[in-house]
Amino acid sequence: KLLSADYSQIELRVVAHLAGDKEMIKIFKEGKDIHSVTAAEILGVKENEVGKDSRRMAKVLNFGVIYGMSIHGFAQAAGIEVARAKEFIKKYFVEFAGVAKFIEKTKKDAGRDGFVQTLFGRKRFIPEINSSVWNLKQAAERMAINMPVQGTAADLLKMAMVEIAKRLPLSAKLLLQVHDELIFEVPAKEVPKIAKMVKEIMENIYQLSVPLKVDVETGDNWGELKQLTINP
Repeated sequence: KLLSADYSQIELRVVAHLAGDKEMIKIFKEGKDIHSVTAAEILGVKENEVGKDSRRMAKVLNFGVIYGMSIHGFAQAAGIEVARAKEFIKKYFVEFAGVAKFIEKTKKDAGRDGFVQTLFGRKRFIPEINSSVWNLKQAAERMAINMPVQGTAADLLKMAMVEIAKRLPLSAKLLLQVHDELIFEVPAKEVPKIAKMVKEIMENIYQLSVPLKVDVETGDNWGELKQLTINP
């Protein structure tokens, strides 16, 4: 069987940790859906009143923040007017004030140091951050925000892969790493045991201020994977 172990919303969990954002940390600790809560808070409605379109808009915004998405970019991606997009982003940074401070501090520090780094100290130099060319400077600022987040997520996955390699039986193979997901080839009878081991390693490889969550699926091929329930 193929076995898939996929980090759930790891980049947003990393943002919550790096930013020390109390509201975002609270959402993840309570096991709530970050996109539904975001939509509810920005729109001023209850979580059970959030529809699919509103949740999708919030999802675009949550991930857009990581990628340094502009107001116009958000408006286009969410399919809303620019004025409304501007209002949503303003409310977002009020609700998640820690994220807003993290973004500004990261840009400021990058301008001073000429580099940014992951939680574990892996650096990326960004000399363009102080460029007089507006387009270059804007791109560098987006990179400065994005790299510590995506880089930390990548570091966590690589750390987990090293630990898994130490404990993976010879009967199983790690075939692929695709973004935040690991794909294994596992004898059918060993799926429950190996899935549990992989999930435990990935979720406990490092203690962030929010829990890491891994979704596990199995199937005969990548297109037919089904959720696997792992008993404690």
